[in-house]
Amino acid sequence: MSQLGWTPQTSVRAKPFRVLLKRGFFVDPQRDDRVVPYKIYYPVGMDYTDKPCNDDGRMPVIIWSHGFGGSRDGASFISRFLAGQGFTIVHVTHMGTDSSLWEGKDGHPWDILSDIKITPALIIERLRDIPFVLDSLEGLSEEMPEVARYMDMSRIGMSGHSFGALTTQAMAGMKIPDEEDDLLDMRDERFSCAVVYSPVPMAHLSGAMPEDIYGSISIPMLHMTGSEDKSPLTSTIDYKHRLIVRDYAGHPEQYLQVLDGGDHMIYNGTRGKLARNPNREKHEALILDAVYAFWQAYLKDDAGAKDWLKAHYG
Repeated sequence: MSQLGWTPQTSVRAKPFRVLLKRGFFVDPQRDDRVVPYKIYYPVGMDYTDKPCNDDGRMPVIIWSHGFGGSRDGASFISRFLAGQGFTIVHVTHMGTDSSLWEGKDGHPWDILSDIKITPALIIERLRDIPFVLDSLEGLSEEMPEVARYMDMSRIGMSGHSFGALTTQAMAGMKIPDEEDDLLDMRDERFSCAVVYSPVPMAHLSGAMPEDIYGSISIPMLHMTGSEDKSPLTSTIDYKHRLIVRDYAGHPEQYLQVLDGGDHMIYNGTRGKLARNPNREKHEALILDAVYAFWQAYLKDDAGAKDWLKAHYG
């Protein structure tokens, strides 16, 4: 039964859990020892009688995938908040589409990135990082018991910003065109729900019909964008174009938040070339309210959170 009058503000813990970080990397022997760096935000000092998690003390896991030219260090304001509310967040760096493309080089990162060609092979290699990370997390109990004890690997959500949103969409079931424009299904069934920050349309790249690309999205998703959410690297994608992912998604439970005046970098916590955002504090508060309600609803079965989410963004 729904909790009458549920709001994010009344549900959030007045004293959040203390949040610790663990950095490291996984090595995939099946892909020429490809290195996949990670950063884990995890809560400590919880009172299990408060029911912040499962009865055995484990908490849902959320994967975060960064944008083009980003790294595991982005979006910390979101993940620190969520970890403080009883979630374990795993940030992944995707080598080949990460900040190493521009770090230490002359010129602005966006100018450097705009000259780099993103091939289907590069995208697919990035996507393969996510199932590999999930497999690796399953084996953390012996290697990193202080972190593994907080992870409920039966309740996993996927999320990401921009290129990370595209990664998330693929994990949710969106078809990905390969170099021959054949559509690949890279859905990972371990994800039960997802959040996409600045969703990325794909149908225009492959020539396929939108329903053929997005119709296979098979999980609930929260789509987040802003009225000024233009791509920093191309003028062809604005926020209205991003809505096509929501419009054609196959699963009926799709939510949408559009921030008035929100731009592309509001989700990352850094500005890049964009001017100062006078609404940053307000926008970040709205972002946290929405993602908290979504994860509470779909990873912790909070009926009040789901009702609030439907009323505001359904």
